[in-house]
Amino acid sequence: MAASGINPGDVKKRQDSFGIGMPYPRVIPHSDGAGQVDQVGEGVSSEWVGRRVWCYGAQSYRPFGTAAEFTVVPVDHVASLPENVTPEQGACLGIPGITAHRAVHVGGDVAGRTVLVQGAGGAVGMCAAALARHAGAHVIGTVRSSAEEPAARTAGAHEVVLNDQGLVERMKALAPKGVDHVVEVAFGANIDADVEVLKMGGSIGAYATDNATPKIPFWLMVWSI
Repeated sequence: MAASGINPGDVKKRQDSFGIGMPYPRVIPHSDGAGQVDQVGEGVSSEWVGRRVWCYGAQSYRPFGTAAEFTVVPVDHVASLPENVTPEQGACLGIPGITAHRAVHVGGDVAGRTVLVQGAGGAVGMCAAALARHAGAHVIGTVRSSAEEPAARTAGAHEVVLNDQGLVERMKALAPKGVDHVVEVAFGANIDADVEVLKMGGSIGAYATDNATPKIPFWLMVWSI
């Protein structure tokens, strides 16, 4: 291992936020990382040996993560790391990148569609903005403060707006026909605004919530834009 990525889920497991305690007698934390393949197991091509790679899921439902000199993962949890990408960058690809990809594409093809990325200044949000733009979407990102705007724009957002009380009005000005898909970081806090700006037949890909049991605006979702 050359670099180990730390994600909110890693921290929450160590804090026992999910109330499951230690699932194994010994745990080495962190799911994501990057480094160089030292050895391969039976049935895995020797061509992997010496290759620069990034990995994910090392400590997802498994005991031994990437916060160590070595880790062992299934070959389908490893991908080649291009020479122009640093190990530190590679260690940030796993959970944020995979989560963002799923959140962007879970509702179908986004080419030519308008995608709203809530929290576009965060790790998953920046990945989502980049992936949605790469896929041909028009991307609108929200941020908590103006300090996050440059990062969201650099990632791929065409427009960036503050997520405050004026969000719905600004969104309706930018997308008067509504948005096709929302990538959501705080489902409980944002669902009312999301539904206000979502087209009929639109979709929401939520990967986190500020409230574990949020209220659902059912009729607004039935009679969306």
